[in-house]
Formats: sequence, structure tokens, C-alpha cells
Amino acid sequence: MSIDPPVLSLPDGADISPGRTGPTRSSVATRPTRTSHRLRYSVVGVVLVGSLAFLLSKGIGTALNFYLPADQAVQQEASLGGRTFSLEGVVQPHSIHPTSDGVSFVVTAGATALQVENTGSPPELFQGNIPVIAVGHFRGTTFLSDQILVKHSSNYIAQHPGRVTAPNGTKQ
Repeated sequence: MSIDPPVLSLPDGADISPGRTGPTRSSVATRPTRTSHRLRYSVVGVVLVGSLAFLLSKGIGTALNFYLPADQAVQQEASLGGRTFSLEGVVQPHSIHPTSDGVSFVVTAGATALQVENTGSPPELFQGNIPVIAVGHFRGTTFLSDQILVKHSSNYIAQHPGRVTAPNGTKQ
């Protein structure tokens, strides 16, 4: 007759190797502590705040197009370098000359006159004695532009009747 040894029931993961005196860490159900939750929330919060700050700075940086009058632009030419900005001035009468890839003209602001070389076709209202904004950068003492914006408002229309064409073709 054979006698079976008694069966000892141990919790899952319990280690009864020699030298061990209790259940191992894997056998005890672990719960995250409050500090680990706080740490996670802090890390997530920092990442979210950093991301939001980055997006706001990029968005505001690209949305803020500053306009420099020609006289201020010439004074700041060294600090502006090759950076693109918007140049503001009035087109000097009789200074507009067509070029092979656009138009050349002079803008004035105060006592300063600045040569502008524009690539592309100027807007329909572009002519002498009107305020314009040219988007571009300096190359030497010349302002290279790839876009011209004509500034006009109800005051401009009132002062210069017949220059502005409405979408239906009538002159205002």
C-alpha cells in the first residue's frame, strides 16, 4: 500500500525555494501608489502645457506680419539681413519700369527712397503715388519682392474716384 504525501496549496507565484521566508513580490497584488499617479499626471501636464506654448508661439509668430516703412527698413537693414518682411511705402511717381520678370519701382517713406525689384505681375491698381506693401527681403541696397499689396480704403476711393474697379466692372 502506498501513502501519498499531503498536497500543500500555495498561492500563485509563491516561491518555496530554500532560503526564502515569505511570498515573493510577484505573488502579492500590487497597486499603483498615489505618488506614481501624481507623477504621471505631472508629466502629462508638463507635456500638454509645453505643446500648447509651442503651438501658440509658432502660430503667433507666423500670424504677426509686421510692416516697416521704407525709412525704418533702411535704418534696420543690417539687423534684418536676408529675413523676409513687409515693406511699406508710397510708389514714387514715374519710377515704375517693367522688367523681364516683373516690375521695378521706388517706394518712399519720409525722406527715404528705396529701389524695389518685384518678380511677377503687380496688382491691377498698382501705379504711382499710391501706398503699397511689398513682401520680400534686402539684397544689398535693393529690396527684392515677390508680392505687392495695394493699400486702399474708403478714404482712398474718395480721394481717387474712378481708380477702383468693383467686381461687377463698374468704377468706384
